[in-house]
Amino acid sequence: MGAGREVSISLDGVRDKNVMQLRKLNTALFPVRYNDKYYTDALSSGDFTKLAYYSDICVGAIACRLEKKDAGAFRIYIMTLGVLAPYRGLGIGTRLLNHVVDLSTKQNISEIYLHVQTNNEDAINFYKKFGFEITDTIKNYYININPPDCYILTKFINPQTKN
Repeated sequence: MGAGREVSISLDGVRDKNVMQLRKLNTALFPVRYNDKYYTDALSSGDFTKLAYYSDICVGAIACRLEKKDAGAFRIYIMTLGVLAPYRGLGIGTRLLNHVVDLSTKQNISEIYLHVQTNNEDAINFYKKFGFEITDTIKNYYININPPDCYILTKFINPQTKN
C-alpha cells in the first residue's frame, strides 16, 4: 500500500443478487460447507449480514442470524466472520464486528454470541478485544475437523436508555 493513499473499506448488504459473493468467500475461508438454511438465515437477518469491500474488491463478510429469546427479546448469533488472508490486519474484521455491535446496541439487543474452534487463538483473541468472553465449551461440536471442540463466546451489551 502506498504511503498516504487513502483506501476505502465499505460494507454492503447481502441480497439475492450478491449472495454468491458470500458463498465464494465462505468456500475460501472456512473448512466447512454451509447449507441453504445458512444462506436463508443470512439473507433474512437484514443489516446484520454484510459484505466488506476493500477498494471495491469483496474481501470479507459477517453473516448473522437473529434468534428469539424469552419474552420476545432477540439475540444475535454470528454464524461466520471472515476476511481473506491478504487483507487481514487492515481493520476490515473490526469494521464488520463493530457494525453488528453498534446495530445491536441501537436495536436494544443485549446479547451476541458465536462458536469458535478451541485452537483458533487468533479468533479468540480478536473477539476478546471487543468484550466477548468464553461462556461455555462444547465437546465434539464440529464434524470432520480437528479439534472438534468449540468455545461459545458471548458479548453482553447494556441496552441504551436514551434514544
